Amino acid sequence: MNGLVSLSAVMTGCLAKAEFAYPNKMFKCMDGNPFPRGLENVGFKKEQHGLPMTKLVRSCSIWRALEIMGDSSAMMILEAAWLGARTFGQFQNATGLRRALLSDRLKRIVEKDVMCKALYSERPARYEYRLTEKGQGLYWMSLMMLRWERIWGDQSQVVKVKLTHKKCGQIFEPLPLCATCGHEYSAFEVDWEEGPGVGTMAANYVRRRQHRDAIAERNSGSAIMVEVAQIMGDRWAVLVLRALFTGLNSFDRIREDSGAATNILTERLNWMQTLGLVNHNDEEAGGKKTGYRLTRKSTDIFPILLMLMRWGDTYYASPEGAPVLLTHEPNGHNLSPVVACSACREELDVHDVTYELEWPDGVEQNFANPIEEA
Repeated sequence: MNGLVSLSAVMTGCLAKAEFAYPNKMFKCMDGNPFPRGLENVGFKKEQHGLPMTKLVRSCSIWRALEIMGDSSAMMILEAAWLGARTFGQFQNATGLRRALLSDRLKRIVEKDVMCKALYSERPARYEYRLTEKGQGLYWMSLMMLRWERIWGDQSQVVKVKLTHKKCGQIFEPLPLCATCGHEYSAFEVDWEEGPGVGTMAANYVRRRQHRDAIAERNSGSAIMVEVAQIMGDRWAVLVLRALFTGLNSFDRIREDSGAATNILTERLNWMQTLGLVNHNDEEAGGKKTGYRLTRKSTDIFPILLMLMRWGDTYYASPEGAPVLLTHEPNGHNLSPVVACSACREELDVHDVTYELEWPDGVEQNFANPIEEA
């Protein structure tokens, strides 16, 4: 396939180890000196060009997006915003987060321009939080998360959501479509190759305490997504999936690609096996160990990752361009992933969708529709 990595080959075990032909591109460090960056540089590097030891990982719009959204608290805040939460108290009731933690996460999200803070009462001074245009760009990822939760999650524990497309007037399910050909795509039909922004980047990230269990511990009447929010709210789990989707299936290759510490990666892989997202097999197959492999459950996360990548490409791509280019087989055209209405198959706009909520306990929540107000 001329350097392309096929997911179908990864899934069937035909590709035990992906061979990457990343160019040894030259980027400039903050001090202006040239710094070689390529896949062979992934891992720990000692002092070079006057820089201290740092950990380098494969450059990726997903990684950059996870710096903001790869946190379970951020996922709960985003979900509450879609449900219509506006004030600090509403976010606290919806998420169950401690006041100090919620305040810190809201501040971080506002600083990243995903939400804005607006004064709505002067005496006393009270503020509300609204999604910005950048924040609304996460809507398509959220719809794909909702789709996954409906297929794989426990529906008895979540708020039921009925989506209506204004343009066709029909109740619909969100579909992952390729805008180029108009057909639904799956992980088995997409190949990828390096883009103009390929290279490595410093694995700079804010260390955060894991609050994964907080998602499941919320009241059932405050959540539309549980399991998928746990997965997408765990940065390391998402980076493991990224590695597996691109053909890296051994523990060492996943560790190098994600930048995760050995103990963290071990815990995440064990947790993901418990959820049924990965299988592990150390037996020899064709002279090679098969390592970790995706399951049907985890391959359905693929459209979520593509929507997160699209958002990251929009706001955080390097000046050279996107790190990854996608091809939709079998016709071989560029994949342009969008979310469409299942009734009319038209691409959805964030303002063209209304929804009705059915709460498990029958209690209506007094939230506004954030999309209609935006």
